[in-house]
Amino acid sequence: MRTHDLVIIGAGSGNAVIDERFSHLDVAVIDQGPFGGTCLNRGCIPSKMLGHAADVHAAVREASRFGVETGPARLRWADLRERVFTRLDREAAEGEDGRRRSGVTVHRGRARFTGERTLHVDTDRGPVSLGARQVVVAAGSRPTVPPPVSDSGLPYETSDTVMRLDRPPHRLAVLGGGYVAAELAHVFHAAGSRVTVIEQADTLLPAQDETVARAYTALAATRHDVRTGTALSRLEGEPGRLRLILDDGPDVEADTLLVAVGRTPGSDRIDAARAGIELHDDGRIVVDDRQRTSAPGVFALGDVCTPFPLKHVANREAHVVAHNLLYPDDPIRISHEAVPAAVFTRPQIAQVGRTEQECRDDALDYAVAVREFADTAYGWALEDTTGFCKVLADRTTGRLLGAHVLGPQAATVIQPLVVAMSLGVSAPTLAGTPYWIHPAATEVVSNALLGLDLDLNLDPDPDLD
Repeated sequence: MRTHDLVIIGAGSGNAVIDERFSHLDVAVIDQGPFGGTCLNRGCIPSKMLGHAADVHAAVREASRFGVETGPARLRWADLRERVFTRLDREAAEGEDGRRRSGVTVHRGRARFTGERTLHVDTDRGPVSLGARQVVVAAGSRPTVPPPVSDSGLPYETSDTVMRLDRPPHRLAVLGGGYVAAELAHVFHAAGSRVTVIEQADTLLPAQDETVARAYTALAATRHDVRTGTALSRLEGEPGRLRLILDDGPDVEADTLLVAVGRTPGSDRIDAARAGIELHDDGRIVVDDRQRTSAPGVFALGDVCTPFPLKHVANREAHVVAHNLLYPDDPIRISHEAVPAAVFTRPQIAQVGRTEQECRDDALDYAVAVREFADTAYGWALEDTTGFCKVLADRTTGRLLGAHVLGPQAATVIQPLVVAMSLGVSAPTLAGTPYWIHPAATEVVSNALLGLDLDLNLDPDPDLD
């Protein structure tokens, strides 16, 4: 059995751990999927490339509002799909080839632990056993499929597969109302599908701030058949003619079902217990602030362990793991403070920090302000009538607690608030110190900050004196 200096399970963000600093080590990477992991091949990147095309399609359809005349807008699905995946498949192949050429051992297959830092891999060339002085588990996650679907024997799609369909469905049922559902419903609506979204919570995007969730649900209902407050009881029919029996309300008929109810950490497929790796109740690997697991010499990062299953978080965790592997006597620690996230639907949505319902539940003394894009000059230019920025701050210190943006380029507009929360800059200091470009979309942020009704009894930034 060959023993490597380092074995990495997962070629997504796990692949980002190794750079030229590891060239003196014997490194192996194990993955059964394409290099780049979910983000490059089945997640963040293809969905945003498709989503931008959907945004362009919507802009063309709505151009007459700006006095611009255009012809009929049609999204050429086959051309779009080929453009997206030709590029991404090439990137994945080149990533794997580059690792092999650099001297890294690559095993294509599923890894599972057989003991303390020992592994078995089922590859297409036969079984391989190997050991490691150190291991990084970056096994990611996969779409969750609930029993009414998995037990039905009928076909379904997930985010892993639906973006590579040969043609858009005529009638697409989306089970789930979270960010994956929102983004892909936007894409397929632009491609011509009649979309029905089914969510058991009372609103779509139920994890978002309540103001955002309500606003987005109302907007989505103008484009899709939205069914909230209901769950799937049974899936019936035959391939191409599906019937979703709901526990409340009329049945839904569709030729294609997209399941988007959440994701399951990949820890259940690696025999973690045999390595002495402790798991949370939800299946995530337990790690400390250095990304170390309970097993000596084993680190973990990304969706398999993090409470924030986001690519930018996994990349930061990969940076921490890389440093701590190389410099164990001078470790660095991860911080999950002020983690932002975005939903690339129409309109975009972005968030950082607490929601208002979380502030209420924790009995915080907070101030809240909401300001609309329509009240800014750039909002006039955009003819935006639905977007807004919502900020929450501690009433007596001005410390930002959370921020939420629904509207054009929300993922970019929110960034000043992310920086302020990360650096401990108070709402009054952020509102009054930097210049805010006029007219620009970010004025909605400064307007919201200025709208906070604070009762300051301390210096605006006591920690910065």
